[in-house]
Amino acid sequence: MTAAPTDSPATAAPAPAAPAAIVPGSVGHMIPTSGIGEPDGRMGLQTQVTPIGEEAAAFHDGPLLWLCAIISAFVLLLLLYTMVRYRRSANPNPSRNSHNTLIEVVWTLLPVLILVGIAIPSIRLLSHQYSPPPADVTIKVTGHQWYWSYNYPDNGVTFDSYMLKEANDPNRQSTQRARTDNDGPPMLAVDNRVVIPAGKIVKFLVTADDVIHSFAVPAFWIKQDANPGQVHETWVKVDRPGVYFGQCSELCGARHGYMPIAVEVVPQAQFDQWVAQQGGKMLGGAQVVQASAPAAAAASAASAPPTDGATVAATATNQPATAQN
Repeated sequence: MTAAPTDSPATAAPAPAAPAAIVPGSVGHMIPTSGIGEPDGRMGLQTQVTPIGEEAAAFHDGPLLWLCAIISAFVLLLLLYTMVRYRRSANPNPSRNSHNTLIEVVWTLLPVLILVGIAIPSIRLLSHQYSPPPADVTIKVTGHQWYWSYNYPDNGVTFDSYMLKEANDPNRQSTQRARTDNDGPPMLAVDNRVVIPAGKIVKFLVTADDVIHSFAVPAFWIKQDANPGQVHETWVKVDRPGVYFGQCSELCGARHGYMPIAVEVVPQAQFDQWVAQQGGKMLGGAQVVQASAPAAAAASAASAPPTDGATVAATATNQPATAQN
């Protein structure tokens, strides 16, 4: 009776592959630029990086803001003048006049002219916002309680995105990696970012599977409700590579404040590399040759805008990497 053969080292089943190492500065892990694409305590709007955002910010910070200031100042001065001029001590015998044709015509026509002046650029902005050019990349966004799912139907890429917890958070599981400053600000950094190519038209199809959420990225000037059973559309074109943060802007339940959004904008070659890393393909079925992580990190660092963390990104490949959850 012969003994059952045993697996030799040459024929033994391979061990499970280790999780991919995270290299700060590589595609999918670009280091954010302070003050760009994230809240920094300033008054007013974030720096806009899309054509729609630039047009809207120019309208808001220009004629609309000045018009509001002028109307507010006029009403305040008129109110003060009326309180002083027509006070009881100065007018013991009040006037019995109840109509003034000229004043009534002015206070009717002037608001109409102001509203028409506001409506023309507003309608033009809405037309640009809701008449997108043909999309180069399509991403389906689904809101859940309480995380986001992303699907690139033309590329065969699908993943979920959760907020990264702090290292000292007692609710963080041992298998979950903790947030670092390279990931982004607290409560805005995520484990899996949306990656889009720079200079391309990206269409977002936004929906939800439970309650109403809202997909909002302030630097892109997008805020689109995600309604169960409905699909809404919005689009962006971002020329500046970088990392841009947003969050759910609809009260969607107890953990509404824990649904951040992180979008990483990279050059087209970096986007192709990221699609390959996710096991996807480019539009038309062409497979992408996947480069090594150090090469991808070097290319991303070279193409990223100058930041305070640029040196960290350039030297990250020579330092030990932490394991991805």
